[in-house]
Amino acid sequence: MAEITLKGLAHSYLPNPSAPEDYAIREMNHVWHQGGAYALLGPSGCGKSTLLNIISGLLEPSSGDVLFDGERVNSQPPEARNIAQVFQFPVVYDTMTVYDNLAFPLRNVGTPPDRVHERVLEVADVLDLTPQLRRKAKNLTADEKQKVSMGRGLVRDDVSAILFDEPLTVIDPQLKWKLRRKLKEIHRRFNITMVYVTHDQLEASTFADKIAVMYEGQVVQFGTPRELFERPNHTFVGYFIGSPGMNFLDVEVRDGRLMAGDLPLELPAIVREAVSGARSDNVKLGIRPEFVEVHAAPVEGGMPARLEDVQDLGTYSILQLTLGEVPIKARLEEDAPMPVGTAWLRFPLARVGLYVDEFRVEIPHE
Repeated sequence: MAEITLKGLAHSYLPNPSAPEDYAIREMNHVWHQGGAYALLGPSGCGKSTLLNIISGLLEPSSGDVLFDGERVNSQPPEARNIAQVFQFPVVYDTMTVYDNLAFPLRNVGTPPDRVHERVLEVADVLDLTPQLRRKAKNLTADEKQKVSMGRGLVRDDVSAILFDEPLTVIDPQLKWKLRRKLKEIHRRFNITMVYVTHDQLEASTFADKIAVMYEGQVVQFGTPRELFERPNHTFVGYFIGSPGMNFLDVEVRDGRLMAGDLPLELPAIVREAVSGARSDNVKLGIRPEFVEVHAAPVEGGMPARLEDVQDLGTYSILQLTLGEVPIKARLEEDAPMPVGTAWLRFPLARVGLYVDEFRVEIPHE
């Protein structure tokens, strides 16, 4: 196992990059601590797989360093790093049995036969592959093949880390939750550093203790699933995490009032002062649909909003509203009164985030 440190790391596929948008990975500093379960989350094209390939040694970065336990490994090939990588599509030898597939990485490094047998049986038991050990891999289902692929990474007990590159993409949705649970069990049992790349926030949240959210080649936030949900550090994290994503309102102070377009917002003076002090024209307030207070009748401090649509999801509903000219989504629990035509909204101060140039800044006394 290893602590993996990225120091001043950047990468471009162009020979002479000259602008930030020329980089697949913009300069970053990041640490994956030994024994942690991490997710690398972001949309297609944000740099997730590039970063994973740099860590594994399949790609050498344009600049900066990759350190394993403090040792620079930039020029070392994957086999020298003791990295196991599980890809989106299962990598197995179809003509071999499951047993021989699992044993192959150990035999390849000269592991004694008794130890090979012991490890294969142990990993097969963890992955529920024991009944398939004598079957040829070509006869397995897609999820069984992916479990074999995972097992090939787990079977060596000297690996520094296991990197998973969207490993459940080809798996039947009904089986995904079983494999996610299995990965958590494996991490607890073997205490191996694991980095799981995905574009699926549910996969990231159920697998990882901490999530690195990538956007345009940068890690814009690194935190627990709860931190990403409750205090997104960047507007993209607010949009990307949650269903539906965070509401954002472009705001300014005009004639001494806090305004979203032509709508005055009913919020404490400290919010107006914080917006007024922002040295940018790109200022937003953000609030999650879950935290918007919805009332069916006028209330003190309530802002009238037109109810456009209701999506009934059983135990709760998602309301689509228009506040002034701003679209707002709010969550309403099933036992709460349903507004008719007009709803009155309140934004609790503790749940409001201030974003300047897309990054969160503190509201004084927040």
